[in-house]
Amino acid sequence: MNIGISRDNLQAVIITTVLLALAGLGVAWWLHNYERVEESVDMPRTGEARSNPLYVLKLALRADGVKAEARPNLQRERHRLGERDTVLLYSDPRTLSREDGRALLEWVAKGGHLLVRTPPPGPFAPGTTVPVLSQLDVVPARTPLQCAGWDVPGQDKHVEFCKGRRAELLGTAGELVLGWADSGGNVYMRIAHGRGYVDVLSDFDFLDNDSLKDAPHIVLTRQLLAPNYKAGTVHLIYDADMPSFWWTLVRYSWMAWLPLLLALLAWLWLRAQRFGPLQPAPASERRSLLEHVVASGEHVYRYGYAHLLHEAVRNAFLARLRRRDPQAAALGGEAQVLMLSERFNVPAAEIRDALSTPIARDHAAFRSRIATLVRLRNQL
Repeated sequence: MNIGISRDNLQAVIITTVLLALAGLGVAWWLHNYERVEESVDMPRTGEARSNPLYVLKLALRADGVKAEARPNLQRERHRLGERDTVLLYSDPRTLSREDGRALLEWVAKGGHLLVRTPPPGPFAPGTTVPVLSQLDVVPARTPLQCAGWDVPGQDKHVEFCKGRRAELLGTAGELVLGWADSGGNVYMRIAHGRGYVDVLSDFDFLDNDSLKDAPHIVLTRQLLAPNYKAGTVHLIYDADMPSFWWTLVRYSWMAWLPLLLALLAWLWLRAQRFGPLQPAPASERRSLLEHVVASGEHVYRYGYAHLLHEAVRNAFLARLRRRDPQAAALGGEAQVLMLSERFNVPAAEIRDALSTPIARDHAAFRSRIATLVRLRNQL
């Protein structure tokens, strides 16, 4: 017995073998050139970590046993400052009011520690009053922006204050205790004021959430907070001029409100009035029916059958009266006339005439009775 393979089966076997070989070669090439690895991807910041640039600093201070609080505004009425507290104003000092500036200096004189920056680069008119700085005779320098070297033992060379405006101490309102300066002015000054200190820096870029992970920034931050470290609460004022709720909603929540806005506009467009041609005239069949009814009434009236038209109008009035006022409809004769007169505030004689059949060919009496019945029916 001979067992053979047909031509079609042989072609299927060959094609299957070739495909399996190609698939095997592809898998071997993939495994040879690629390796399975794990990769960590940072999730987008949410909550306070997204709105507070000093959030990492607050957590680091708390982890080191320092009582730290962060808020967007100073809020002196709600948050009383202790004599050994520290206040860090992260934003432009020009956003402070003069009253807040005076209150902060009075608090510093009792032993507080205030850290403030110079106004950021940009238009700055000479003689502009800056809260706290102007009262300490500190003026922003007009020198070009340049970096200051900051070397920490065991760390690579580092530079700071590259984007900040330097400052100069002109008067004797405060005593300079520490300074970091070169030919371009001071990038850092510690000024004694009463029993406390005011630190003036070019900027606070090294304190934000992304920069505080570097060791030179950590060392610099620790030295800045040294005067009252662990002696009181550290108040981190990260934004004295927060954007409004609506601006934040427009900028960060457009994925939600934009589709809703488009859906609303589409619905309004569907419901809007169309400015096209005038609506077509009523169907000719309906107009012909109305004309036929009018012509039939005129024909009946012309041939002396006005009493039939009056009877039809009176029956229509009585039919609605039975639906709206069954008690009046159940009466008859003079009792019904008096009750209708009282209900409609119409003389009894007029109602009596309207319910009675007019004399043939008396056009005025017919029109008067029909008009009265129609008016009374409409009032029901």
